[in-house]
Amino acid sequence: MARAIMLQGTGSDVGKSVLVAGLCRVARRRGLSVRPFKPQNMSNNAAVAAIPGTTEMGEIGRAQWLQALACGVAPTVDMNPVLIKPESDMGAQLVVQGLARGSSKARDYQSRKGELLGNVLESFSRLGEDTDLVIVEGAGSPAEINLRARDIANMGFATRADVPVVLVGDIDRGGVIAALAGTHLILDEEDRRMIVGTIINKFRGDISLFDEGLAAIERFTGWRSFGVVPWLADAARLPPEDSVTLARRASPTAAKLRVAVPMLSRIANFDDLDPLSAEPDVEVVFVPPGERLPRDAGLIVIPGSKSTIADLAFLRRQGWADDIAAHRASGGRIVGLCGGYQMLGRFIDDPSGIEGAAGRVEGLGLLDIETLMQPQKAVREVNARSPRYDAPVTGYEIHIGRTGGPDCARPVAMIGERPDGAISEDGRVSGTYIHGLFESDAFRSRFLRDFGVETGGVNHREQVEAALDDIAAQLETHLDCDALLAAAR
Repeated sequence: MARAIMLQGTGSDVGKSVLVAGLCRVARRRGLSVRPFKPQNMSNNAAVAAIPGTTEMGEIGRAQWLQALACGVAPTVDMNPVLIKPESDMGAQLVVQGLARGSSKARDYQSRKGELLGNVLESFSRLGEDTDLVIVEGAGSPAEINLRARDIANMGFATRADVPVVLVGDIDRGGVIAALAGTHLILDEEDRRMIVGTIINKFRGDISLFDEGLAAIERFTGWRSFGVVPWLADAARLPPEDSVTLARRASPTAAKLRVAVPMLSRIANFDDLDPLSAEPDVEVVFVPPGERLPRDAGLIVIPGSKSTIADLAFLRRQGWADDIAAHRASGGRIVGLCGGYQMLGRFIDDPSGIEGAAGRVEGLGLLDIETLMQPQKAVREVNARSPRYDAPVTGYEIHIGRTGGPDCARPVAMIGERPDGAISEDGRVSGTYIHGLFESDAFRSRFLRDFGVETGGVNHREQVEAALDDIAAQLETHLDCDALLAAAR
């Protein structure tokens, strides 16, 4: 069985996912066979991964896909055995070891955690059978002691699997000394003993100015410091895990093409836009609720959604449907991805009430297509070709629903002999089920030429790999990686 170490945080969005990815790359560069693991993730950013022992594919959190990339291995569903995909403020779809297990309300989910711990431990054991090291990422914070009794994401897992914990604090949000000392104060003794040290993350400026802070933390907690990580600018070159980061993402101040993306209430797989954001002459603007879509956008992209019908209504309430119609009338281009593709059609039929009340809703009417919601979920990798741009397209599908209509006679891509997507008669509106469309470099290059943008041969995957290498180098400089990896057991 592999050795393991776990990173937990004093709260959400403290940078655990990036640190785990960076440490996975550190271990790989040292010649270790390493795997990422997150017992429970809550995210609508999902990726396709293999289900061990089968030819099927399942879903994991996109962050674990990135961490697998950092390890140099193909992702499997064992890397994230429990994935919660929010569908509303009260309920979510539950994905266990890659496969959807229906929807649960938050209170009902809490009662199911006992059985899910068995799945978590099974995946953890299987993942560690043929590797040197497993680096585990917690979720939220162990300080949420009201959830401790049935916890499978933090100390509930760590104590059961006997995995030592490094506690991460985010100094950028302020109060990091209190956050670490407070966590020490409220944990029970068994949980407290699991913690072998701390990491301070997202420090800006002269790190030596925090020497007294480190001494105070050690005095209050008795935990050693593994180091202080500076603000990692390279993290902006990696796919974000949470939509809370979207409004904070920087874009070029001047660009040849502005891309507007409405931030749907259940936005999913928004890292589909990352390859466009990485282009120096492209500005991607994620437009939050309460703001109108910019009139000077050359392209509007309607992203994926975990709840297409609910987000279609949300889009209308924000006035975005009017903005999209005006953009179309003025000759602008529109692309819909997955749920956004379904919204572009004339109707969405949900006779079984999969997404809520059974019935038919009117779409935006910009593509001559209709979608029928069905319970079977398509989860698969895609190798295709774009007829329009004569370019290869690779990506993945994760969706329910089957779409058809006259505009499907002009597909966005051919997956073997199977057409995918639809293009309007004038070519200015298109939609597809393929996530990762813009990561395909040749396709992206030829697509952007329609807007007068030359990409200069940017290889998006190489940019991500370089960012992982740069982050690993920073962690080697600022953390005691020898001690941290030695703490694994």
